[in-house]
Amino acid sequence: MAVAGFGPKRERNRLAQLYAALSDGELQRLAGETETLTDEARAALALEMSRRNIPAETAGETEDSPPGGRAKLRDLLTIRQFRDLPEALLAKSVLDSAGIECFLGDDNLIRMDWLWSNLLGGIKLRVRQEDALEASRLLEGVNPASENSEK
Repeated sequence: MAVAGFGPKRERNRLAQLYAALSDGELQRLAGETETLTDEARAALALEMSRRNIPAETAGETEDSPPGGRAKLRDLLTIRQFRDLPEALLAKSVLDSAGIECFLGDDNLIRMDWLWSNLLGGIKLRVRQEDALEASRLLEGVNPASENSEK
């Protein structure tokens, strides 16, 4: 599906230029989120990665990836949605500092053009299902450890 006002060929050219400007690391992170990309975007990404000789099997694997690989998108629960990137990054840093593994969805697309935020439903903060309750409480300002000690 092409963006309104763009034909498929024009959209592929626009994406090719956009991906050519990204670093290898940014391309690899984007390749780890291919579920969120359109068909044209996936094709342009694959073409740019092959042009740079970035192997497809290492796409999405970065130096800061957790051991054992990343959680699959389908295994994650969206606990918050943010219109703006700074708010999403702040919430992610709270969870990261608490040792809760979390991921931002659609952040790369919104980083490229923040006007897409409303169209995409904002930046999604995702965590594993088993961490969702603790993560929500942390973001609400409730300390789960102190709550357990009061009961």
